[in-house]
Amino acid sequence: MPSIAENLTLIRTNINQSINARKGGHQAVMLLAVSKAQTSNLVREAYAAGQTCFGENYLQEAINKQAELNDLEIEWHFIGPIQSNKTQSIAQHFEWVHGVDRLKIAQRLNDARAHQSPLQICLQVNISGEESKSGVNPEELITLAQEVTKLPHIKLRGLMAIPEPTEDPTIQRSQFIKMRTLLEQLNQLGHQLDTLSIGMSNDYMVAIEEGATIVRVGSAIFGARPSKH
Repeated sequence: MPSIAENLTLIRTNINQSINARKGGHQAVMLLAVSKAQTSNLVREAYAAGQTCFGENYLQEAINKQAELNDLEIEWHFIGPIQSNKTQSIAQHFEWVHGVDRLKIAQRLNDARAHQSPLQICLQVNISGEESKSGVNPEELITLAQEVTKLPHIKLRGLMAIPEPTEDPTIQRSQFIKMRTLLEQLNQLGHQLDTLSIGMSNDYMVAIEEGATIVRVGSAIFGARPSKH
């Protein structure tokens, strides 16, 4: 099996190729290594290979890793579902939060961040309309964005989505195009958003071609996650 360093090298090559294939300019792309259910030693191995941004889904697991890895200059992103009773800890332990889909959550994150630099957030959009999936409905996005931008201790950076899994590249691309269009609509209304957090291990190259600025890649870096967390 290839090493984590070899996987990262391949992914970075693919990212650069996809950036060059993009129609709308060659904006940089952040590779966010999704390290949920991976050990601190594997995170350390990825860091040694030049990876500095890591995404976590499970709060307590992430806090434990942060303590074990506090000698490293890691930028931590929270990308999992957000429960109200965990907003204070999330606001205090992360630089970015990718899954904000309700004003109540944004307000609680804002209040908990009052004595730190602004928390960078993305609004999660349920772009596939799945009942089981978190995310604001696209038709409610403008109202949510307008309210969130009024909060002083968080900074709205852009949009995030977890589209419905599909092997059909046409459907993959159409969902990413919808997300890019929503971002463009918000910017036409005066928002200054620069982030589109879309694309994972199986579709990040298509996502970049359609405008992704952050891709969240886990298994392509670390291999398959343990079957039971």
